[in-house]
Amino acid sequence: MGNIWFADRRSSRVMTSDPPPPGAASARPGEPVAIVGVAALDPGTLDDVVVDVARFGIPPLQARSMNRMQLLMLETARRCLADAGHPARPLPAERTDVVTGLCFALDRQHANALRVELPRYAREVERAAVAAGADPDSAARAGDELRGLLTRRLGGSPHDRVGEMASTIPARVAAAFTLRGRTLAVESAEATSFVALAHALEQLRAKGSDAVLVLTGQRDESPYAAWALDEKGRGGGGRGSGAGVTPGAGAARGAGAARRAGAARRAGAARRAGQASGTGRPSDPPLSARPLTPGVGAVLLKRLSDAVRDQDRVYATILDCTLRHDPRPGCFRPSRSAELRQRTAAASLRAAGIDPGTVQYVEYVDSAVPTGAEATAVLAGPVATSDPSTPVATIDPTDPTGPEPAAGPPHRPPDAVRLGTGDGRAFAHAGLASLLKVALALHQSRYPDQAAVPDAESDGTAPRSPQPGAPWPTGVRAGVPRRAVVQGASLTGTFSHLVLEEHPGPRAGGPRAGDRPGSRGRTHRAWAAATRAVPVAVVGLGGRFAGAADAAGFWRVVSSGRTRIGPVPDAVLDRDLYHSPGALSLTHSYTDQGGHVPVPDEPPEDLAVLPPRYAALDGAQRLALAVAAELFAPRQVLGGRGVVAVGGTLGPTRERRAHAGLVLDGLEETVVGLPALAGLSALGQKRLLERLRERTGRVGGGLPPALLDGCLASGVAALLANEYGLDAVPLAVEAACASSLAALDVAVAALRSGTADYALAGGVELACNVRDMVLCSALGLLSHSRNAPFDAGADGFTPGDGCGLFLLKRYDDARRDGDTVHGVIRAVGASNDAKSLIAPDVAGQVRAMQRAFAQVDFEPCTVDYLEAHGTGTKVGDRVEIAAAARLYAGGPRAEPLRIGSAKSFFGHTFAAAGSAGLLRTLLALRAGTLPPNTLLRTLNPALGLAAIPAEILTEERPWTRPPGRPRRAAVSSFGTGGINYHVLVEEHREEGSGPR
Repeated sequence: MGNIWFADRRSSRVMTSDPPPPGAASARPGEPVAIVGVAALDPGTLDDVVVDVARFGIPPLQARSMNRMQLLMLETARRCLADAGHPARPLPAERTDVVTGLCFALDRQHANALRVELPRYAREVERAAVAAGADPDSAARAGDELRGLLTRRLGGSPHDRVGEMASTIPARVAAAFTLRGRTLAVESAEATSFVALAHALEQLRAKGSDAVLVLTGQRDESPYAAWALDEKGRGGGGRGSGAGVTPGAGAARGAGAARRAGAARRAGAARRAGQASGTGRPSDPPLSARPLTPGVGAVLLKRLSDAVRDQDRVYATILDCTLRHDPRPGCFRPSRSAELRQRTAAASLRAAGIDPGTVQYVEYVDSAVPTGAEATAVLAGPVATSDPSTPVATIDPTDPTGPEPAAGPPHRPPDAVRLGTGDGRAFAHAGLASLLKVALALHQSRYPDQAAVPDAESDGTAPRSPQPGAPWPTGVRAGVPRRAVVQGASLTGTFSHLVLEEHPGPRAGGPRAGDRPGSRGRTHRAWAAATRAVPVAVVGLGGRFAGAADAAGFWRVVSSGRTRIGPVPDAVLDRDLYHSPGALSLTHSYTDQGGHVPVPDEPPEDLAVLPPRYAALDGAQRLALAVAAELFAPRQVLGGRGVVAVGGTLGPTRERRAHAGLVLDGLEETVVGLPALAGLSALGQKRLLERLRERTGRVGGGLPPALLDGCLASGVAALLANEYGLDAVPLAVEAACASSLAALDVAVAALRSGTADYALAGGVELACNVRDMVLCSALGLLSHSRNAPFDAGADGFTPGDGCGLFLLKRYDDARRDGDTVHGVIRAVGASNDAKSLIAPDVAGQVRAMQRAFAQVDFEPCTVDYLEAHGTGTKVGDRVEIAAAARLYAGGPRAEPLRIGSAKSFFGHTFAAAGSAGLLRTLLALRAGTLPPNTLLRTLNPALGLAAIPAEILTEERPWTRPPGRPRRAAVSSFGTGGINYHVLVEEHREEGSGPR
């Protein structure tokens, strides 16, 4: 989570009662990161941008299934790289990451969800028509007419499942420009841009990457998000408000929402009969809802020393990106804590190593849910004055290592600091939009162009708002560069603080004026040492998968040797509508098998989550809460700052259903206008609509503000942080089927850099749902029977539900604190194939494995067990074993490498797959038992296991500890889009000295 300084460690003795943990990184400033390429699309013309897909090597069949944001980000990436001089100038493509920031479901996700929901709605139309007096034949024709009308508008392709995914976007960018670093998508509400930038900074400073392309984007894909944001702003959403409406205002709010819903339905029904103009998106949002602000932008980042060496144009440098979280139970709402806001700023400025008095411009990006006018009154507090009596200095005024007081008078001149405002309703793009604006302003030596806002009432020392394009004077003192700050706040409770500095070009070595004495010089030597691969301990774990209510149950299932895959319940798959065995179809699933997990009906006993709020949560959020209760039982005291990174899909089911509901509400006039129902009288039409509303459960009344909480992918992480009181920045991570290990990578990086003292990481997904089963069947991905990795008859995977979560600390900290250590994460390697989005690649997988082993001091031949991705597809299994043979076949091996996969027991849990594999591996290490596989009847002879040599077990075996070393294992996850992760795990030995 790149340089996310949750709090400055040297002042933590003042902020908290806990001393700084040993082994944590010091507060020494990290190497500045240079912005060497920028691009932004005109927000007003996003729908008009023409993208030549052939230029990016995209086959026409796949192009039809691509979401619009994917096309826009491809074009933005092209422009950003071109701005940096590529392809004419070299780019470290082998170690260039692509990180995208997105929020809310994308257009193809909505269209696909609506297309799958359509048969159910059409059936209800037929039933309602018969009840209203239509004859059965006419009712059946009406259903066919409705299905045909909307299917043509929604479109459909076998590649829809791949094309709709958020993580396909960074993967597509990587493939288009042959970038082979890590690829992932992140989301953290309005803090999304800051989280993406922070992760990039961390990877660059740790030398895990040599360049990072960060793209963020936001479109108004559905009217629901804008409507729900406005409702949350009106309703407040405090802890006692249940569904997000303030006490005493519920009736009025509900009535107002109902009136707006009814008005929107009546006014827009005819228009929204055509709202699925290829996307299922209503043409107009509900009345009174302010739409989200569209925008797409990108920055290319490199270490400053590398940029200077390569003679890159540098727009500005990023000195720090600090995030802090205010964990408050109840409905999500922005924090109103001025103290935490100022502490965030103080920690960031201290981590940047600069005097607050040298900052000349502050841009504030408020939450999309207003917090009140008082927010701007404190936004520039830390930089508006250099008086030691201000909150910055009072954090620890006696600290000799703090920022050097500015020379001159204690109060800064009125013109010294100027204010600007960003647009929180740009949501995922809000932070990057402001960063681009400020970086270009620094480069051009002019304040950002923006409309002037009223000056704050003050005694004359408050910051002023700049007039458009005003000249930006030189630094506050000779030799001090121009500096600026971008601040942000999110509705989930996160504060963000980004410090920027102009880059005036090469200068003599030595400290700059306005820097902390001895804190930094702009030479490569100061930053030469890469971050050591600090071992990370797993000190808590929990999981819930098919047939396993907890981690202990998970191991019992594995030990039993019996799969828990079976027919999914009728409530999940309506077989009359959606099941067609043996047929490839855009509308049906040819299998009804899955590893189903029931969604909890009530929250854990130790949490006071009110029923209305719990009902509004997405199923993945409920499942994660249940698993977190296992992980935190008994309650653990976690000191310091943390991060909660949870792998999942950036487009929760709850949001897609909410959008589909709005769309279907708008079809009423279309329904009564179907030619097959022309014979119905006006009274018959009225009865039809009444029956239809009753049968579909759509009777008006509006949508509660709390429903927005269930529509945020990062809502899983934010829910865990807030309900368990964790001072930890929450984010969602999507990297297709490698999402869990990508989230683990984010968490491990934060711990190693010292930006977090603990981390909660894992993944959750409910893959047994009719939408995913239909979409995966259309591409022929699913097994016609059951998941059987490495079997000669393997024909695809079976979907499964599940969640696995892990509590992590630095290994030395865990030993100091007396924690139970379930295992030790020694390394995480990541790569992208930069080839096909669907077909796996041996070279790409080997690259991830090699990057993992580059972090450790042992050889592949000392790894005893490989928990494989093992999807059960012939090509996938063969490629994975071939990649393993490339790396693990070298060196003397006393025993064959044992290989297994959890998918034969629980199915393919998509984003949670890596957490299932890691959980199985950790439990096996703890039990000293090599885990078996199941459903393996005839080993696929094409795998070539003898070349390693390797063995796939079908029954448990004792895991004998080799002489002189701990048991070791590896876990792989490979995702659609060529996304590869490889984790090296080691047992903890109490009698030993631990990892070195």
